Amino acid sequence: MIRNQTRILLIKLSSFGDVLHALPTLEAIRAAFPGGHITWLVEAAYAPPLAGHPALDEVWPVPRVRLGQRVGRGELLNLMRLMRRVRTTHFDLVIDLQGLLKSAMWVVLTKSPRKVGYDRTRELSSLALTERIPRFDPEAHAVWRYLNVARYLGAPPTLPRFRLGLTPIFPDSLIPPDRAFVVLHPGARWPTKLWPPASWARLADWLIGEKGLAVVITGSAADRHLAAQIIEHMHEKAWNLAGRTTLAELAGIMQKARLAITADTGPMHLAAALGTRVVAIFGPTAPGRTGPFGEGHRVVRLGLECSPCFQRRCPEPRCLTTLSPDAVQAAVEKSL
Repeated sequence: MIRNQTRILLIKLSSFGDVLHALPTLEAIRAAFPGGHITWLVEAAYAPPLAGHPALDEVWPVPRVRLGQRVGRGELLNLMRLMRRVRTTHFDLVIDLQGLLKSAMWVVLTKSPRKVGYDRTRELSSLALTERIPRFDPEAHAVWRYLNVARYLGAPPTLPRFRLGLTPIFPDSLIPPDRAFVVLHPGARWPTKLWPPASWARLADWLIGEKGLAVVITGSAADRHLAAQIIEHMHEKAWNLAGRTTLAELAGIMQKARLAITADTGPMHLAAALGTRVVAIFGPTAPGRTGPFGEGHRVVRLGLECSPCFQRRCPEPRCLTTLSPDAVQAAVEKSL
């Protein structure tokens, strides 16, 4: 294989945090194949951080089609066109960083002679591969787990590098640019990752009243109700921007913040990738595997015997409901 002519398909479809975790692997693959043509296959919702990335040649967004949900004719046509494109494009190397059935289906579509990924992955997805890498330490951080694939492919051992395809934009029409502020990002996709609104409110009041910092609450449109509950419990005033920013604006806010205090969620990794210190609140998941990557970050969690359980639902999520604001305040004090 002539490396300066190699066509590479990198498959990492989701989620937001996992896509960000894979950015150093993209850089390492580019270093191993400096003249190669690299295409990233990713679900459309997570394509914005990759579009325009200097280490990428192309981003192919995948329309997300969920089982049991009605699919529009346009989405179905786009999906069929992409499937045809993947099937008919020659790739010398396909790399599956997802390791699930949904990524294996794309691996199978390709006619590449070399399909690389981890062995013994979930949903028997490794059966689609031609080269299976021995399983990496399951307790290692996802950044190192993905980078190990690049090392297998001959990438030089370098420190992880995080670059985004998008340019952060600070929305000074929403926040005065001269205010020192802390970001609170309370939302997460799993109900078990959510810290109670009253606890967030107490933390926010302390930041404003005791530390003299402004508080900006961020989140998606789905987080608006949660943000409103936090505001309702507060005595001080905060900026509620949940559902009001683009991804580029969220990046601009995270980049300018003194500190980001988050649940275990994708924007936690965005803040870390931008070099902002993070205090992350963890419950059912393992911070060693998916916590904020890099120096200077702090994780607050209770060491309960049942945690981490990796359960999306729990009748009694004590790991977060009994986590006191005082414990988070102590971590914030050290970070500030």
